[in-house]
Amino acid sequence: MKNGRYDLDNFTEQYSKVCVEKNFIDTNLYDEYGVKRGLRDKNGKGVLAGITNISAIHSHDVVNGESVPSEGKLFYRGYNVIDLVNGAINNKRQGFEEATYLLLFGSLPNEEQLKEFEVILASCRNLPKNFVKDVIMKAPSKDIMNSLTKSVLTLASYDDNVSDLSLDNVLKQCLTLIATFPMMSVYGYHAFNHYERDDSFYIHRPEENLSTAENILRMLRPDKVYTDLEASVLDIALLLHMEHGGGNNSTFTTRVVSSSGSDTYSAIAAALSSLKGPKHGGANIKVVEMMNDLEANVADTKDEAEVERYLVKILNKQAFDNRGLIYGMGHAIYSISDPRATVFKGFVEKLADEKGRRADFELYSMIERLAPEVIAKERRIYKGVSANVDFYSGFVYSMLDIPLELYTPIFAMARIVGWSAHRLEELINVDKIMRPAYVSIVTEKNYTEMSER
Repeated sequence: MKNGRYDLDNFTEQYSKVCVEKNFIDTNLYDEYGVKRGLRDKNGKGVLAGITNISAIHSHDVVNGESVPSEGKLFYRGYNVIDLVNGAINNKRQGFEEATYLLLFGSLPNEEQLKEFEVILASCRNLPKNFVKDVIMKAPSKDIMNSLTKSVLTLASYDDNVSDLSLDNVLKQCLTLIATFPMMSVYGYHAFNHYERDDSFYIHRPEENLSTAENILRMLRPDKVYTDLEASVLDIALLLHMEHGGGNNSTFTTRVVSSSGSDTYSAIAAALSSLKGPKHGGANIKVVEMMNDLEANVADTKDEAEVERYLVKILNKQAFDNRGLIYGMGHAIYSISDPRATVFKGFVEKLADEKGRRADFELYSMIERLAPEVIAKERRIYKGVSANVDFYSGFVYSMLDIPLELYTPIFAMARIVGWSAHRLEELINVDKIMRPAYVSIVTEKNYTEMSER
């Protein structure tokens, strides 16, 4: 006891060791019982948990009955995501809204449909009266993902039809969340930056005639000023992050919670809690921190040999966070290439030239080339390793002067579209709660009376 009270720190320190002792499971048992750890086998193939018509990932070809790694491809409703990016660029328009329409409604909009949809989204960019003051500005947190989750759950209190699962109501809720995620995230950051860092506080209203990417930059910056290239690159980042095959952790979470009959706000809050993990949406932050550590500990970042030695140290748990991971490298599904990183890299290079950060871009490119070679030498791997989209996204956000605290919320601003599409698909097609099975290794024990323990 401490000052007449139990010492919580000592108690938890002691009993965390008990938890480890009583909860440890021999990993050999997974093979013995045929259980796939992380719902994936040793070859990276996932357990089938459902069927989707929203998106698809292609990373292998079948040749003579054998699965052979191939260049990665990502499809939204059957359309190659690279074609969607190029279509937006070639027609000099923002692509996020067009891809949002596609994922939600299953077809590409014509000009009239897209204009109507953009107007609808703009009309949804409103928060309840005093919401910013009463919710976002109260108890600001450095963890903007937690602030965003709090805001989403609180929005449920303002919805008279919160538990109505009719499709028109769920769609209305999803559109509102898609439209207001940028506001709740950016305002949450400004509240934290003011109250915790004693910086200036300002709230800029979104403009109805601007795109999602343009409004994010407008609301974030004190002078509301941004370049066309900045808005275009952020728009592409949003488009590339909005959906990914259905099998990712946060989308699976959305479908699991939706299958129970829970409301939209609860399902999306659960997805946010999943996305914030460093193994999922928080990976781009780790890339930036790793690069900062590299630049602090490598004397000449143009010397490939020196950079390679640092990467070897990372893998041997002798550098950075000592976890043995080169962040931004490798993916659960892609082997040869992540199409999102491939298409993104060209636009990243253009932005780096505009921002005077060519040297940084060349360092990223060097590591993208060296890391797979180093990993192949140092580790036994069952498939190829390539840069994933997180490798470059953090670099882009830093060039856009987006604070580190908003990196994962930016991911959420995009992925809310995919979550919404999957929630709608789950409610339309499945009327069963997801209930996975676990192999129990519990052994029966006889109850012992208190006096005999």
